[in-house]
Amino acid sequence: MADIKTLLNGVQENIPLAPYTTFKIGGPARYFYIAKSAEDVKKAVGVAKELKLLYYIIGNGSNILVSDQGFNGLVIKLQTTNCKLQTNNIVCDSGVILGKLVNEAIKNGLTGVEWMIGIPGTLGGAIYGNAGAFGHTISESVESIEAIDAGNLSVKNLSGDECGFGYRRSIFKPKADHPRADKEKKYIILKAVLKLEKGNEGKSRELVKNYLKKRKSRFPLGPSAGSVFKNPLISENQKAFERLAKKYSEAEQFRVNGKIPAGWLIEEYGLLGKKIGGAMIFKEHGNFIVNAGGATSEDVIMLICLIKEKIRVNFGIQMEEEIQYVGFGEVKS
Repeated sequence: MADIKTLLNGVQENIPLAPYTTFKIGGPARYFYIAKSAEDVKKAVGVAKELKLLYYIIGNGSNILVSDQGFNGLVIKLQTTNCKLQTNNIVCDSGVILGKLVNEAIKNGLTGVEWMIGIPGTLGGAIYGNAGAFGHTISESVESIEAIDAGNLSVKNLSGDECGFGYRRSIFKPKADHPRADKEKKYIILKAVLKLEKGNEGKSRELVKNYLKKRKSRFPLGPSAGSVFKNPLISENQKAFERLAKKYSEAEQFRVNGKIPAGWLIEEYGLLGKKIGGAMIFKEHGNFIVNAGGATSEDVIMLICLIKEKIRVNFGIQMEEEIQYVGFGEVKS
């Protein structure tokens, strides 16, 4: 069998993944490759398939928890950064950081993505999990996607309607979160066309300023993976919502969007500031776990398990993680 270094020029071995994640947690990737173009992505996936290696694709490394043991396969780090204007559309590579996308839109007089400011992920990651904030989701703006069919490595074009968007869900995200999940993906996002509207730069800058102010008061500045849990549906947990609604002035706002903030459930049982090892539940918002210094993936998992148990026992709600697990379980090449 051919050697991976022969087949994939520039691949590295035993590279620590912690510096490539916003959590700053995680052991080494057996193989690590930086993809700077769509062709690089296609080449790397093809090599992984030829050598029967597990592979995982990361952008800015947000929304993931990497095992302390690392990942026994090929990690493909996206460094695709092209972003261009087409009338009221913006065409961006999946590796474009969301902050750059927001700024490109605003300086070209377009509006509709200001709410993304401060989210530390890439466009591809946002589409993958249908990221959202402040009542908006990325699905509102997706006109079309260019993606690799992971089965035969052909390039496909999909309309926004074909992406199967749901709450933190798309056809790009495997339904089951397990070690082989990324091998089972049907498509790998290369670039996207976002349809926006004509706006006013001054008003957009003011919106960005307000969103950043809200984020500063609610979101941690230290290393974290973003929101840990999905917000449970009110329709499935009506009693829990009514119980909590009496305590929060924003209750009617959430009644309209149909979800119970996971942070409310966590705060209810005095878990804010709870610490295990180097991992801590953020004191200002319960749906964030921060790396307070030297945290391991095991520390984070123990906190997640504690939260899930408390909420299951006291509210009868089975919480579902929003973050993705990378490198856990028995993984063999």
